[in-house]
Amino acid sequence: MKIPAELAITLAVVVREGSLEAAARALHVTQSAVSQRLATLERLTGQVLLVRARPVRATSAGDVVIRYARQVEQLDADAASALGLSDSDAARLPIAVNADSLATWLLAPLARVSRSRGFLLDLHREDESHTAALLADGTVVAAVTTRATPVPGCTVTTLGRMTYRAVASPAFAERWLSRDAGPAGLATALAHAPIVDFDARDTLQTRWLESRGVDPAAPPRHRVPSSAEFASAIALGLGWGMLPAAQRRGLDLVALGEPELAVTLHWQQWRLHSDHLDALASEVAAAASTALDQ
Repeated sequence: MKIPAELAITLAVVVREGSLEAAARALHVTQSAVSQRLATLERLTGQVLLVRARPVRATSAGDVVIRYARQVEQLDADAASALGLSDSDAARLPIAVNADSLATWLLAPLARVSRSRGFLLDLHREDESHTAALLADGTVVAAVTTRATPVPGCTVTTLGRMTYRAVASPAFAERWLSRDAGPAGLATALAHAPIVDFDARDTLQTRWLESRGVDPAAPPRHRVPSSAEFASAIALGLGWGMLPAAQRRGLDLVALGEPELAVTLHWQQWRLHSDHLDALASEVAAAASTALDQ
């Protein structure tokens, strides 16, 4: 049994759009046609592929079909480009990216390749330690990740390291982290000084506290889930946090001491011959070679 590409792509669009109605608009067909395609696909595979929730989501079997659909879409787009065929529906590349890379160095190379090759970007922002999961389940075709081991069916290229330092505004440091009492006094102060975390998955501040012998459960924590606003919150004295050099630049901040924490980033993409993907990987690697520590 072969999975009909049109049916697989319909499932992928339904999951991407979040509902059958939205998918019907995107595919320029009726909602009934979308429903019939899904029913046919589930009958052919003999498995439930879609959880009818709000928004809809794929089952584990559905993830397999969606991965296949996205591979077909990339191959179709590459073939059309090579043949010089015009297509009103530009190829779409779903990519998982971490917030700090997106805010500092990654958006420029993505934009350059998108403009030159005429495809659309569909960026999924996720913590760098979790982006590989989106690659594994077929949500994206490429990802910036901390995972060095290739996801099955993918290639991996090391990009470099983002190095973070613990920083705070001068006024915050003066109020909360006076060094008059020496290292022991600073450790006590850190147990009470507010922290700024990006979100619940952000462990950089926790790792730094642990390296200083401070219980990470002790301090109060703010959450600011936007990279630019995260840096601004620290500069405004909301709390202290870990920032890479590019985000510290131009802000009035003081360093809180060692250690620096380095996060090694990798580019993973499907092992699929695609001119779009290959061009994107090349541009990202070139940008990383100058923006990241090697």
